[in-house]
Amino acid sequence: MADGLDIIVVTGLSGSGKSVVIRALEDNGFFCIDNLPVVLIPKFIDLCQGYREEIKRIALGIDLRERLFFQSWPEVLAELRVAGHRVEVLFLDAADEVLLRRFSETRRPHPLAGEGSIQEGIVRERKALEGMRALADKIIDTSDFNVHELKREVEQYYSQSQSPRKMNLFMNSFGYKYGIPHDTDMIVDVRFLPNPFFVNGLRSKNGLEPDVKEFVLKREETHVFLDRLYSLLEFVLPQYEREGKSSLTLALGCTGGKHRSVVLVEELKKRLDQERFRIHVKHRDIDK
Repeated sequence: MADGLDIIVVTGLSGSGKSVVIRALEDNGFFCIDNLPVVLIPKFIDLCQGYREEIKRIALGIDLRERLFFQSWPEVLAELRVAGHRVEVLFLDAADEVLLRRFSETRRPHPLAGEGSIQEGIVRERKALEGMRALADKIIDTSDFNVHELKREVEQYYSQSQSPRKMNLFMNSFGYKYGIPHDTDMIVDVRFLPNPFFVNGLRSKNGLEPDVKEFVLKREETHVFLDRLYSLLEFVLPQYEREGKSSLTLALGCTGGKHRSVVLVEELKKRLDQERFRIHVKHRDIDK
């Protein structure tokens, strides 16, 4: 049997950036096709495996025009994985007000609005996609991304220079005062640790600077916490891999997202096996 393919299924809400993601994947070596009828997917994969130039990475863009796909996706996914393919569902989301603004700026009708408003179309589509979102391996909330930032995010995630077979581990720091990140699998609150914000000379600095790092790491409870969080990840990550999940997003939050959470994300990164996982770090609120 031919080696399995790396298959990315790109779906999500209209206006959330699917076309940008498809173009970014194409630039990163994926053979991309948009809205292929579900009945043709097995045949298409067979053709890719038999093609003389050895197509190994494909991306399928799917939206609600292919309604049969969403109904049969759990069975299709199971069949593809049994056949040895590595399949990942990338779901794109965005806040309703952002989607409204994007449709207003482009003056395009919403595909599910019918005779109603854009807002009504968004509500219908969000409801229709609930099942697909629940099966997603990776969710990207594009609310705060412009076109170029979204392209960079996808390029980082699917870079050809890294093995596509490694599990992706996204570790993000954030500040609760700026809201909880939406595209997250696990959220851990680290506000139980003393806050450098209230220490003279540390308030204006961030967790990447040595004296802030020293303040956070000098406490025994910090190391006990890191030990226990690392043990949890050591246990759950192989279980997620066994279930076919190709990525996990972990977010650590403190009050402002500038000190404690930044230090802990950076320390946790050092402890994890970077030969085994593709580790991505993002400090969302470090400059606020």
